[in-house]
This record gives sequence, C-alpha cells and structure tokens, in this order.
Amino acid sequence: MRKTSFSNLQQRTEQVKATCVFAEQEVEYELRFIIDVVKQRLKSVSVPQGSPRIELWRTPFYDIKDLENLPASYDEFKKLRLSVTTPLQLSVSKLPGAEIELDWGVLPSYDDIKGFLTSNQQKSGEKWSLMKETSAETILRRKVLKSGNNIERSSRFGLTQSRERNGSVFVTQKGNIVGGSTNNVLNALAAYLRYLEGTARDDWQEVHEKVRASESRNGASFIGLFGPALSLGIISRRKVHYEAIKYEKERNAGFLSPFGYSAATIAAAVDAVCSMEWYWLLALKNQKNNHGIHSTRIWKWKGFLIQYSVAGEDGPAILLVHGFGAFWEHYRDNIHGLAESGNRVWAITILGFGKSEKPNVVYTELLWAELLRDFIVDIVGEPVHLVGNSIGGYLVAIVARVWSDLIKSIVLINSAGNVIPRYSFIPLSTIQDRQTSGASWLGSRILVFYLRLRTQELLKKCYPTRVERADDFLISEMLRASYDPGVLVVLESIFSFNLSIPLNFLLEDVKEKVLIIQGMKDPISDSNSKVAMLKEHCDGVMIKELDAGHCPHDEVPERVNTIICEWILGVESNNILAECAV
Repeated sequence: MRKTSFSNLQQRTEQVKATCVFAEQEVEYELRFIIDVVKQRLKSVSVPQGSPRIELWRTPFYDIKDLENLPASYDEFKKLRLSVTTPLQLSVSKLPGAEIELDWGVLPSYDDIKGFLTSNQQKSGEKWSLMKETSAETILRRKVLKSGNNIERSSRFGLTQSRERNGSVFVTQKGNIVGGSTNNVLNALAAYLRYLEGTARDDWQEVHEKVRASESRNGASFIGLFGPALSLGIISRRKVHYEAIKYEKERNAGFLSPFGYSAATIAAAVDAVCSMEWYWLLALKNQKNNHGIHSTRIWKWKGFLIQYSVAGEDGPAILLVHGFGAFWEHYRDNIHGLAESGNRVWAITILGFGKSEKPNVVYTELLWAELLRDFIVDIVGEPVHLVGNSIGGYLVAIVARVWSDLIKSIVLINSAGNVIPRYSFIPLSTIQDRQTSGASWLGSRILVFYLRLRTQELLKKCYPTRVERADDFLISEMLRASYDPGVLVVLESIFSFNLSIPLNFLLEDVKEKVLIIQGMKDPISDSNSKVAMLKEHCDGVMIKELDAGHCPHDEVPERVNTIICEWILGVESNNILAECAV
C-alpha cells in the first residue's frame, strides 16, 4: 500500500467514526506486514470510543477454536475427524448497503493501476519481471540449439488445442484457468464434478475438454483449473467441499461411502481443498508461534504457500536451497553464521517439502528452478549468491544456466548431477513425459513406507564424522512431513526426474563464479570421481574438499560458513574492481 492509501484509510475511518476495521486473516508475510502498519496508523485516529481496532476474519473450513492444540502431523489431525463447516446459504443475492453518504473519491483508471504496479516493481525493474514470462524449458531449448548441440525430443511434444467459445469461463490467454464471477466459477465446478456424465451444453463441454488437457497426473486438473480462483477468493475452499459432497450424496441416494468417492473429479476437488486448508492452518499456527531464533515467513507462489526464513540487515544477498526431503531448517547453523559475517541470508523450503505446500502437480527440476527464479525476483529483489545442497545444488546450476543475470555466484554442496565429457545432445523432457505410471504409483508407496522405517539410519549415514548432528529435530520433522497430504505425489516424481543434463553444460555461463564444496565421505555418490571430473571438464571452478558426508553445511557448519564467507568476499571484491575498471 502506498502512503496515500494509508492516509485515505485514516480519513475514511474518521469520516464514518468507525470503531472497527475488518480485514481478512492472512498468512503471507507481506500482507501481515501491511496489517501491522495499518494497526499503527489507526492508533493516531480518534473516534468517540477511542482508537479503532483491527478485527481479523476468515471463513472457517473446520471449527477450530485453538490452534495451539493443532497436531503437527496430518495423520494425527485426521484422527480428530473434524467436520467441515457449511457455507452460508443467503436468501438474497445482494446484501443491503449502509445508509450513509460518503465521498468515495475518484475510481482509479486502468492506467493508474498499471502505473502503480510499474512504480512498485523490485529495484531490478522491468527486465526481471519479463524473465518470469518465459519457461525454463523454452530458454534451455534455445541455449542448447545456440550451442550447436542436439535436443533429445519427446514424441509427445506439443499441446492439444481446443476450440474457442464465446462466453468462456476460461480467462487467461492460454485459456486454461477458470475465472470470472463466483457464479461462473460455480457453474464450471458443477461441470467439472459431473465430468463422467457427459453433457450437451457447450459451456460444460468446454470444461470437460480442459479437464482432459489438464490431467497431467490423476486429479491434477482440479488445481490446474480452479487453483487461481481459490487463491483469489472468488470461491472458498469450504464452498468447493460443500458442492462436491452434495453431488456425491446425489449420486449415492444421500449416503457417503466409507470406501471413497464415486468419481475421480469429486475425490480430486475434496482432496485438494482439504490439503490447502491443512497447509494454511500449519502456516497460521507457525505465525502465531514465531518466536524462535529463526523467524518463518510465508510467500505465496502460484497460489501455493512457501516457507522461508531471512536474517541479516546489510551486505550481499545469499539464498540457501536444501536437498530432497529436507527444508530450510537444514541450514539452521548457517543462516545466522553467514548473516553475522555481514550478509543478508534467505533460506527457502521449496514446493513439496517440509511445511511448504504439496499440491497435486507434476514436480520437475525445471518447476523448482522457476520457483527459485521467482523468489529471487519477487522477494530478494537483487542478484544473489545461490547455495544448494544435493538436488538443491542441481537446481541452483539450472538457474545459473537459464537466468545468469540473477546470479552473482553459485555454491554447490555435494550437488546432484553428473559431468559428462563430450556430450552430443541434451535430454530435455516435457510435462507429457512425466505422466504417472503404475510403477511410479506403486514405487512411491513402497518408498514412503521404507523411508519412515529407516529415516534415522539413512540420515545418520549422511553424517559420518559427526553422527550426533543427525538429531531428533531433523528426524522428527522428516517423519512429520512424510504424512503430509501430497507427499506421495512428490515421491512419484522421483521416478521421472531428469538429472541427466550435464553439470558442465549448466555451469558454462558462470565460469569463475562457481564454488564446489564436496564432502569426501558422501555415502550417496563417489566424491573422488566427481571431483576429478569437475577439475578436468569444468574450467574456472574452485573446489573445497571436506572431511564430511552428504551434508557438510550441517555436519561441519562452522567450516562451511567460513569457506562461503571468504568466497563471497572474494567475488564481491572482484566485482568492485571490475566496476572501477569500467
């Protein structure tokens, strides 16, 4: 909100002698910050009853009185068997207005709003905003062709085109997202739920076509089509649940079967909104108990809740990216160590892990790379030193290759990925190649069972020199996350990951800006072989070998912090010298 917006709020509050200002309860950090500013501003407003107060409201999905008692595990939460509240059934289509005359001022024009958004872009400006408009896959294909290499193409590459209709409920340029009024969205929801019935209605046929085109994996079409409408509040989660359950009862003579829902679309809608509510409750509880050494913030990316932490007031920007199965707290002893050395540090939990949301989408290394890109653009707002462990290192390398302008340097800590000498083609796959198979469906369920049984044993093997660092906190949080809704979808993605893009190809655009920290006792990969290949085929890469396992940053954090700080100091000094030379 601009300064004038706060002033207008104060004037309106005084004009109507308001004793209370209502605002929707939010979990996103930026929105909560605005609410806090408004609270402070209202203290200077005088009305007969004193100063107006802020009253936060929300439409409750479950009737939960006390978040303090919310179980940490979704498995335990389900055992409470809480009923979903019923949405209000209004008998009138329009609520009566207040009998009061107000000067509402001038309604801003489209150009005014566009100008406001432009003036409030991050300091890196329009060029960065444009980066978000092109997918990682598209840019990678261009770079591969430019470098003279071949692309291993998918036989299924391409999208199914559907015919356009007048009065469509699909509002984006691609025509793949439901929008418009609440009634339009409810009509589209009715068509979605009744997908199996077939229809002669043109508007419902269009929805059914989009369902087929959006079903990249079982049930994914619901979030793909209706996710933005839910995120914007055009329709509520409990309204979706109410409509889905009502239709299920219609199909089953008023009963709900204990063996599941009678249609895949009903199951997809119910599962999606229940999952969204769980992560919202987790985020809200976390905000209320945010008093530890590390503060947790929430960022909404494409409608999904993403956790991150930040420390430090001045200095170069550092972004820390965890590995598979971990979360931002895996950098628990790096965040403040790096910040106290004169840096600003962000640590993120990427989509599908920790307490970040785990929606029913197709998880790919390029999806996560785009998430990191958007986080740097939207939250950090300037080029960063990007640090990644394990698969997080591979994601960091992709970002460096695709969006090198966002990077000051990269630090790969026991990174996933391989060096491939004299590669002749780059294997790039599409979403169509990541379809769920029977093998991945079964494999994910076997894998989650195995991991729950052996988390402690497997984690301790990754800390060969300091086994005690694989402590109860890490183990319990990994186990907790394994019961979250959507975790099986994330695990299914393991079977379709494409980690075969050569590291030496990904590092080509950031030569002299790459630091490799390698724990030489890594039980997951052959560290000696990897280091030898990096030295031979990656020019300008600095390598630090440590007596540690797969997670040196957490096994020997003091040593890693020192190495990273010295590295960043050197990079920043070189940048200053380069600028002076110009």
